[in-house]
Amino acid sequence: MEDQLVQLLAATQTAQETPRKQAEQQLLSLYGHAELPLGLVGIAGHDGVPLHIRQAALLALKQLVLAGWSDSFDEHQGRVLVADDTKPALRQRLLDLATTDHVDRKLRAAAALVVSKIAAADYPDQWPGLLDYLLRMMPAASDGQLHGALKVLGELVDDCFNEAQFLAVAPQLVKVLFDVAVNDQRKPTLRAFACSVFRACFDILEMIMEDHKAAVKAFADEILQGWLPFFIAVMKTTLPAPPSEQDENDEAAPAETYKGLVALKLQVVKILMRIRSVFPAVLSPHSLLLFQATWEELSALQPAYTLMYIQEERQSRLEDADGLPYTLDFLVLEELDFMQACLRAPPVRAQLQQELQNQTPENSWVTEVMKLAVAYAQITTEEEGLWDIDVNVFLSEETSVTANYTPRTACGDLVIKLGEWLTEPTINGLLTYTRALYSAANGWKAKEAALYVLNQLLSDFQDADKQISPDVASGFVDFIRYAMQQPDAFLRARGYLVAGSLTRTSGDALQQLASSFLEASLQAIPNDESDVVQVSCIRAMQYYLQALPRAVTLPLQSAIIAAISNYLATQDLQELAESDDLTVTLVETLRDAILIDTRICITGDGLDLLFRVASHCANNFQLTMLVNETFEEVTQSIAQMGGDAYVNLCAKVLPSLTGAFDVGNLTEENNLTTLAADLLTVLAEHGPEPLPAGFVATTMPKLNRLLLGATDEELLKSATMAVKNIIAHDHQQLFEWRDDSGKAGLEVVLIIISRLLSAASDHAAGEVGVLAAEVVEKAGHERLGPYLEELLRSVAVRLYSAEHAPFIQSLTLVFARLSLNHAAEVVEFLAMQDIAGQNGLQVVLAKWLENSINFAGYDEIRQNVIALSKLYDLKDPRLAAIQVKGDLIPNTDGRIMTRSRAKKNPDRYTTTPATLKILKVLIVELQSASGTSLDATAAADLATSSNNADDASDAASDDDADADWEDEPNPFLDLGSTFSKEQLMAFADEGPGSGRQRDDETQGFIVEFFRRVAGEEGFAEVFGGLSEGERGRLRECVS
Repeated sequence: MEDQLVQLLAATQTAQETPRKQAEQQLLSLYGHAELPLGLVGIAGHDGVPLHIRQAALLALKQLVLAGWSDSFDEHQGRVLVADDTKPALRQRLLDLATTDHVDRKLRAAAALVVSKIAAADYPDQWPGLLDYLLRMMPAASDGQLHGALKVLGELVDDCFNEAQFLAVAPQLVKVLFDVAVNDQRKPTLRAFACSVFRACFDILEMIMEDHKAAVKAFADEILQGWLPFFIAVMKTTLPAPPSEQDENDEAAPAETYKGLVALKLQVVKILMRIRSVFPAVLSPHSLLLFQATWEELSALQPAYTLMYIQEERQSRLEDADGLPYTLDFLVLEELDFMQACLRAPPVRAQLQQELQNQTPENSWVTEVMKLAVAYAQITTEEEGLWDIDVNVFLSEETSVTANYTPRTACGDLVIKLGEWLTEPTINGLLTYTRALYSAANGWKAKEAALYVLNQLLSDFQDADKQISPDVASGFVDFIRYAMQQPDAFLRARGYLVAGSLTRTSGDALQQLASSFLEASLQAIPNDESDVVQVSCIRAMQYYLQALPRAVTLPLQSAIIAAISNYLATQDLQELAESDDLTVTLVETLRDAILIDTRICITGDGLDLLFRVASHCANNFQLTMLVNETFEEVTQSIAQMGGDAYVNLCAKVLPSLTGAFDVGNLTEENNLTTLAADLLTVLAEHGPEPLPAGFVATTMPKLNRLLLGATDEELLKSATMAVKNIIAHDHQQLFEWRDDSGKAGLEVVLIIISRLLSAASDHAAGEVGVLAAEVVEKAGHERLGPYLEELLRSVAVRLYSAEHAPFIQSLTLVFARLSLNHAAEVVEFLAMQDIAGQNGLQVVLAKWLENSINFAGYDEIRQNVIALSKLYDLKDPRLAAIQVKGDLIPNTDGRIMTRSRAKKNPDRYTTTPATLKILKVLIVELQSASGTSLDATAAADLATSSNNADDASDAASDDDADADWEDEPNPFLDLGSTFSKEQLMAFADEGPGSGRQRDDETQGFIVEFFRRVAGEEGFAEVFGGLSEGERGRLRECVS
């Protein structure tokens, strides 16, 4: 069979699709064959088979294991594909292959991966000796065997251990890893690999901490007593001189040794960062020593880094086959981040503050940090080449949106953190070093780096609403002027950017110079030979327009827009569409220029230019959002001017928007058509009532064609909202309009609604409920006649099958808005409907009440709350007879809920009468309207969509009492973040009321409702049906 398998595996590697797929299907057809798994492992271990076939065999074996080894795998196909009597031999042969000396490294890694998959199912019950075997062999193993053992061990730590298993084996496991890591006779790469596996152990320790805090802390204290001296020793070890580029390319022995030592140092720093995040108290006493060691090494590495990356162009950001980074730039990056973290440790701060008291800016340690930061912030040769070719890559760093995290950006972060702690010393230290730098014969890269660091600091000042002092601001002016006049394009560009940043963050200090800086940038856009300088000046315009008074910028408004227009005229707009950061910068600057005085949108070319860029970049989500927001501000501003201003705006933009519908249709550019529909929605939303004459006749034919013919979901939603806004602002004009076939506007809209309800997906029809509600409200029973009941039935029928939450809200609000004034009629109508064999009242109320707490939008929530109160006030026995989904029944077995287990055991809920559910929903909304987030336990009581989770505040209060890294007391806090784990998780919280702000009007209404019904007969019995938590919250909120 092995010969046949070799042929099939070879065929799976071919580039020809048909033979490859046939081979893959033949392999699948052999699933269940007793000889298949042993045949694959036999091929993998056969020296005479080509390497790529052996690797393919292991890949096929991994897929077989996942499909049929154990039903614990999500990929399991429901039948056993590997016989139990075959498994022991297969396990041992794979383990032997993974830990064999004279086997290719990639093959060992592939075998280790299969071993880990099997171990995830079989360890420890069916494979109890696996870990003991690995740990016994490692001390005396050869390099190849040790590599394989570490690979398997790493996979085990990542995927296989549960809490109890890890606690049982951790002491022995960590001891073996330690012995490898400290052994100078081992290759540095293997020592680094052992450190990497040790670092992975902290992921498990962090999880165990929640339930076994004392035991884990004691274990950490014990093991780190041995590891920490080793870490410090590694950090203090001096790296040899970097290998030559030729040695690197030839993989000569010195280059391999250097690579291994860098990898080892890097893993040590990564471990220290991980310890800091989980056990800060353990590390804090050593923080000063670690800070000094890091600073000393960064200082020592700076010449090598400058040679390899600033002067030469060595390969950077490289990892080996085991995922271990080994290039010097990675090490520098990690150490800069660790140095930043150490700057926040109390022992470090105390020492540095004491030293600072006796130092001047000329000799202070702060100035030395600036020197280090500027050295590593220099543009690398690789970056210089990339930015010369593609200005968008340059802008990506400036905007900090798509930039890679490099030593340059890490230096900016380091100086920012230092500035947050010691604002004046930091800016003064940077000024002092910049003076020294510019007064000496240093290259342009160092001078640019000093201004780059300043720019990062100024950006943080802007974000924190801090200003730079006038004296310091003036101190940088000469360096900026010097930079703006230099032949080196990147230094010149930096000068223009910093001039804008400094103007923005110095208050009135540079007002006399600001106009000349602004005009210099304006002149450079068309005249400078460098594209980098031109786009830098366009970006710098934003700073001036945001900082300078209108009296200064208004006279230059037309010139700024013209400069952008002229720049665009030199660009290929098709190529520009692929440069996201550049197009966003252009639109942002254009937006700021337009908003100086929006009347230019009527008299000038500002909007035409905006639409021209947008028409070529409609696929760019960020840019289309910017265009929409800009147009919304323009529309609001002009609509508020009164008179003919809005009419003139419509005359200016409607031809472009309706033309975009035609172009988008011809080119099948749905994104362009969607953008046009979005802009038309904005135009109608902020228009007067009534809209200008001819508005409907100009827009509705295009919208009608789209809504009856398009299939793109986003386009249908946008066009639906445009029609809704037209009806909301001028239903009379719409109802009086007729299409080419003579149909009246109301009939046209009803046909649109019918099509969306019957044919479109939940997402595409997401706004049809809003449109239908608007039609019902504006047309009324008199105009709609028999169509009203037909429309409402269609909405109810679609609500029955709806699953998408926003769509459910949209449809539900049709009945909610009707219930505000006609609650009894709504109940009567629904009670007479039969929908898929169920009563219409049951169908609608079930969807309504089960989804109410997830509704979004203040007006929508308020309308829903009032409508539910109206339904409750009816005291209709038919409502009390309706049973809907109630509270989540907690899972009490204590097991972790995996995906496969969740499929077998879905969440279960109680049932509750609709009237009681209304009260439960209103209690949730009362809490949400007060601006108070519900804890997870309350959500489980009140919400049908919540999970059985622990109260998040438990973790928040469970701070590490010994953690004296004072500005980060929570042990789960990440070093580079100012958010706690709980705060970060709150962003993903989908529980009821999450993300809601205080709403006094809604809160007041609900409080008055409960005060009123509390005195009604029978309420005490209903009140008793609430949970204890709900009753407590209700008493608290209405007391």
